[in-house]
Amino acid sequence: MGADGDLVDLRLGRGCRAFVGCAGGEVVAFGWLSTGAEWIGELGLEIRPPAGEAYLWNCFTLPAHRHRGYFRALLGQVVAVARDEGLSRLWIGAVDGGAESAVTGTGFAPVLYFRAVTLGGVRWITVRRSEGVDPTLLSTAMPALGGGRGPLGLSFRRVHQRRH
Repeated sequence: MGADGDLVDLRLGRGCRAFVGCAGGEVVAFGWLSTGAEWIGELGLEIRPPAGEAYLWNCFTLPAHRHRGYFRALLGQVVAVARDEGLSRLWIGAVDGGAESAVTGTGFAPVLYFRAVTLGGVRWITVRRSEGVDPTLLSTAMPALGGGRGPLGLSFRRVHQRRH
């Protein structure tokens, strides 16, 4: 986990679960699963999955192992474990540029699209709904991300850095 390696005990202590993909005895990918509140640093938002749901985050494939299907395999394993444990829905964020095909290929459907720009200590966030999104997914996502207010539209916030 590079610079965030010191956060493992803190994350495990608050109930987060680590999933690790290995090949040849070497860690090649990892991700975290939380049923509680988690900070989305890129957006400066907190997500609070409803009961029976979870948030999959901080997924990473080590650079030397990218484009070999490890991330997709890791997602597939997390989805299978979550299903076996009775979780009804998983939330995940994807960044343009490669991971989206693996995310949608393992059954995730786009709900919201975010664009965040930070300038002078202020973060400007635009949010739009995915075309054709299931209204039930949207009505669940809004309070999970905005504390009931919902984040659609424009938002200006002071940048808050949190290590989690």
